[in-house]
Amino acid sequence: MNNSEPVDTKDRAKYEWQSFLFIVIFLFPILSVVLVGGYGFIVWAMQAFFIGPPGHG
Repeated sequence: MNNSEPVDTKDRAKYEWQSFLFIVIFLFPILSVVLVGGYGFIVWAMQAFFIGPPGHG
């Protein structure tokens, strides 16, 4: 049932480097922008609709 062929060491190393570079160059920056932007949106929405802007008590 398993039709996969074993990958030799050279090809495996190439795939690992490609995966590493994809994660470092694309995935981490995109995720960081999404997380920081999402947090900023949540703070903005809370201040705009529920708790008001920060200020003196």
